[in-house]
Amino acid sequence: MNSLPAALALSLRQLGDRAILGVLFKTALITLGIFLAGGAALYVGVERAIDSFTQADTSAFGALVAAAGMIIAGWFLFRVVALFVLQFFAEDVVRAVEAKHYPHAAHGVRDIPFTEEIGNALRSLVRTVLANAAALPVAALLLFTGIGAAAVFWAVNAFLIGRELRDMVWIRHRSDPAESAPMGGVNRFLLGGVVVALLAVPFINLLAPIIGAAAATHMVHRARQRVPNA
Repeated sequence: MNSLPAALALSLRQLGDRAILGVLFKTALITLGIFLAGGAALYVGVERAIDSFTQADTSAFGALVAAAGMIIAGWFLFRVVALFVLQFFAEDVVRAVEAKHYPHAAHGVRDIPFTEEIGNALRSLVRTVLANAAALPVAALLLFTGIGAAAVFWAVNAFLIGRELRDMVWIRHRSDPAESAPMGGVNRFLLGGVVVALLAVPFINLLAPIIGAAAATHMVHRARQRVPNA
């Protein structure tokens, strides 16, 4: 029962829980708010830049540029922003899953200071940006293949997101920072791959981080049950 399909199935069944719906509402609202604020800032910036060269009414053009910028940013950055925001509410998802399926695990949970949460979220953001920037030249070389570039970004982000989701759960239970996480690399990569794919689907992408966090909770705890003295 520690397989990815089983973890995803259990996660989908629990989406209706009040605690998880609350996290979904908060993360979706904040994530969309960030993009709307970015679009507004882009609109103002374009308007001011054009006004410095001409006195003509360019509000329609500025709105068009802002809308195009939001679409492009949403396509490339939604997963980064959504997972960054989720870092601050992931504990609610993990607690909800643990309360229902692994009540024994709740006794070993450590409180994570807000400063540590900030540090983890910023490190995750930096890793994601740097890894995708490093993958960009490789993806550019594979553009002619049609799917090569997309495959490169999928693989890079599957690795990153799988790691982030596992760590969201594991750091709450580990007794030593040097302690190895019980969730294997293959399962971690596959989980990340599923979440990356879901993040590419409009509207479903709002659910993807929540599903990923819940599934990671199942996979970490199922793996811990197989490790002696875990």
